[in-house]
Amino acid sequence: MPFSRIVVATTNADKLKEIEKLLADLPLELVSLSTFRDVPPALEGEETFEANARQKATHYAAATGEVVVAEDSGLEIDRLDGAPGVRSARQPGRDYAERIATLYADLDARGGRDSAARFVCALALASSGAVLFEARGVVEGVVAPEPQGIGGFGYDPMFYYPPYGRTFAQVSPEEKATVSHRGQAFRQLRVWLDAHVR
Repeated sequence: MPFSRIVVATTNADKLKEIEKLLADLPLELVSLSTFRDVPPALEGEETFEANARQKATHYAAATGEVVVAEDSGLEIDRLDGAPGVRSARQPGRDYAERIATLYADLDARGGRDSAARFVCALALASSGAVLFEARGVVEGVVAPEPQGIGGFGYDPMFYYPPYGRTFAQVSPEEKATVSHRGQAFRQLRVWLDAHVR
């Protein structure tokens, strides 16, 4: 099924920029979902990242008539029983600084901030309601003792990656993409796309 354009099912400018870099040099036009008017939002009430990604991809493919890539990602903290998990983007708080502060307060209430953590990304590529490809990426780390760094976005300041000795908010976008959950998943998609769009 040849195609030359993919709608990226996000209105998050930071995510879109990261995805554009990960899929650079492919003969594809990447279009933000925000360019489509009057498309009803997809529901994200599933219990897994994979199910949310599939639901969003098939919903937006049907609504736009386009090939759509959707991803669902989040942070899982072991001491918080995997929270915020699939609800990462819907955590209480006006912004990520507030959400991070709430997670640290929850960790303190559970006995400490020392905890294993991971970022997870699941993606799905769909067309006409059918899923064409799925991938998953996971990067393991620990919760930083306190937020560190001003780069990145989302929960990056609290995610410490031991091999780098820094949080994701302290590394360059290129360093992050090399090991990140989203980088892993989109590199798998890139291999698949390379075989299907050239």
